[in-house]
Amino acid sequence: SRILYDNQILKINTLIKEDVELEKNKIYIIIDRIISNECLKERIVDSVETAFFEGKGECVVQIDKDKSYFSNKFEFDGLKFEEPSTNLFSFNNPYGACTKCEGFGSILGVDKNKVIINKTLSVYQNVVECWKGEKLNKWKERFIIRSAKFNFPIHRPYNKLSKEEKNILWHGKEKCKGIYTFFKTLEREKYKIQNRVIISRYRGKTDCQECKGSGLRKEALYVKINKKTIAEIDKMSIINALNYFNTIKLNKEEKKISKRIIKEIISRLNYLNEVGLGYLSLNRKSNTLSGGESQRINIATSIGSSLVGSMYILDEPSIGLHSKDTKRLIKILKDLRDIGNTVIVVEHDEDIMQEADQIIDIGPNAGIDGGDIVFQGPLEEIFDKKDSLTTKYLSGELRINSPNEVNIKNGHISITGIKQYNLKNINTIFPLNTLTLVTGVSGSGKSTLVKEVLKPAIDYYLGKSFEKNNNYKQITVNKKINKLEFINQRPIGKSSRSNAATYLKIYDDIRKLFTDQPLSKKRGYKAGFFSFNIDGGRCDHCKGEGEIIVEMQFMANVYLECEVCKGKRFKKEILEIKFKEKNISDILNLSVKEAIKFFEYNNENTISKKIIPLYEVGLKYIKLGQSSNTLSGGEAQRIKLASFLSKGQTEEKTLFIFDEPTNGLHFHDIKKLLKSFASLIKRGHSIICVEHNLDVIKCADWIIDLGPEGGDKGGEIIFEGTVKNIIKCKKSITGRFLKKKIKTDNLKNLVR
Repeated sequence: SRILYDNQILKINTLIKEDVELEKNKIYIIIDRIISNECLKERIVDSVETAFFEGKGECVVQIDKDKSYFSNKFEFDGLKFEEPSTNLFSFNNPYGACTKCEGFGSILGVDKNKVIINKTLSVYQNVVECWKGEKLNKWKERFIIRSAKFNFPIHRPYNKLSKEEKNILWHGKEKCKGIYTFFKTLEREKYKIQNRVIISRYRGKTDCQECKGSGLRKEALYVKINKKTIAEIDKMSIINALNYFNTIKLNKEEKKISKRIIKEIISRLNYLNEVGLGYLSLNRKSNTLSGGESQRINIATSIGSSLVGSMYILDEPSIGLHSKDTKRLIKILKDLRDIGNTVIVVEHDEDIMQEADQIIDIGPNAGIDGGDIVFQGPLEEIFDKKDSLTTKYLSGELRINSPNEVNIKNGHISITGIKQYNLKNINTIFPLNTLTLVTGVSGSGKSTLVKEVLKPAIDYYLGKSFEKNNNYKQITVNKKINKLEFINQRPIGKSSRSNAATYLKIYDDIRKLFTDQPLSKKRGYKAGFFSFNIDGGRCDHCKGEGEIIVEMQFMANVYLECEVCKGKRFKKEILEIKFKEKNISDILNLSVKEAIKFFEYNNENTISKKIIPLYEVGLKYIKLGQSSNTLSGGEAQRIKLASFLSKGQTEEKTLFIFDEPTNGLHFHDIKKLLKSFASLIKRGHSIICVEHNLDVIKCADWIIDLGPEGGDKGGEIIFEGTVKNIIKCKKSITGRFLKKKIKTDNLKNLVR
């Protein structure tokens, strides 16, 4: 009912009646007046809350003539802040996501790596690609003249410029215009076709300038804990983040608030570090992780949940793991067991087998020759089972032998100045017409070297790609390569109707065989009638799938056998066409082993010869018409390998790149794989593998070992050379484990 104006208390009703005009910025509404020596805490709190409400977040407390100003608004020095909430710190939430990049952290903009290719050049030497040419050169000249005011070093290489100097080059300063100003000028004049061409040439995925790649709105980055924003913590590696939270300095009140939270964070980071992922940054995108890394993150998540009385089923957790990391994995699996859980592991790794409490060996062979439990019990008792292939390899009765001599020819691929992710400006040589392995601990940079550098460089060399990557300086190939084949474990076809017979073109010959049968000719059936990919002979109800998919809205789809064709895929009249008492469906249901015998017995050697490569790579058990979506990654990879073996000797020399081809393979399958590799090399081809398996490494002609550790502590070449020399290299962790492996193999041989 009162106001304070020029240190006078006035009644609002009196002012209204007298229609007095006052200066608004001098008016204070009086909420309460207290004259007392007593502590009226509740009344004061109530009055202050009312003052904040009426004053829209602002309040003044006057004691005698002294005024104290208070505010509960998130504002200071002209900046407005958002009240912190969980959503504010999440780029997956619209409230916390950067408004420019919508939380992705990157936008389609000026790609710095395209603008600055050779970082050893200076501004004077034309380091800025977009300022080259007769007309565009004026931007460089103007920059040189105007940057003299700031003593900008125009003769200093770009990679030796300070952060502030690079900022001047990119953003400009005062009248000195930088690279970004150049592109803004082009954007304003996009109606000119030459400007649109330049913009597109230097456009690419780049960090959002608004959020600096964090994906968060700027208000989230105002909040700091121990002088670090959430984005700065997010960029840390797991090991660095662990050190940060272990040594974090907080006051008494902050410690009280965060005690439980920090304990949970440290616990989770510890588990990630224990599974060998300390080198990964916290903001590493999931689609850039290897299969082994993803699986280990899942393991760490499970352990971090501290569940007891659960059953864990792990499908080959050693995939992508170096022998050093496998030791850490074994410890974690034992920890899971020791806190009261059951751990079931599908695995081929010998080290994990040695530590198991119970072994269940299934066989004796694969496919139709398997499916029986050969042995169940403690590992030491498996040696009594003489019909087990696992026993034969563990005892040394069967073994993967190292080659008698190293196969190093004159040809090679040389790549210099490699800088990508954690690779530290390395130079390396890949010998041709050999088996070359890229080894090293997890995260040392193997996949980066082979998939991110070597593969694109060879594509560019062969003319398959017209854009040279900037992650290496130069590539030299001194022996002819006609083709590059990158063989991974992705499915062999795009649809479920794809199978080994169609992939190796065996099915074309089989369809022709059925087309040539007398009844088929009489009815006028063409090859297309024996295809389940087009209408004609295939079952109309299931479209050649052999099964019907029942979509379940909130559960996994259900697959039911087609009630019309009974899973045979073809119409009744097509199944009446037979070759040696077998119809097309019967042929597709033959295993590779059965199919070879059947076609050889009936003098169809052209077909049997095309099937034999599948047998040679260890796939004698799969059916010719087995759907591609039922094949494992390792089986898909070996089918691809078989397709090249089936082509026979050619003048074309192919470079094969394999990404961990032993994933999911038993000792016996690895032996067959190495035999296939030897066959390809004998035909003049070259093989480069990213690999951890010691049985394969000991058979290599040449080894490139990266390390010494993973992440920031990796990216260097520790060793290049032969097996004989790597086991002598004290710096190589791979050499250390390989030496132990060879020694163990020799002991087994002596015992046997």
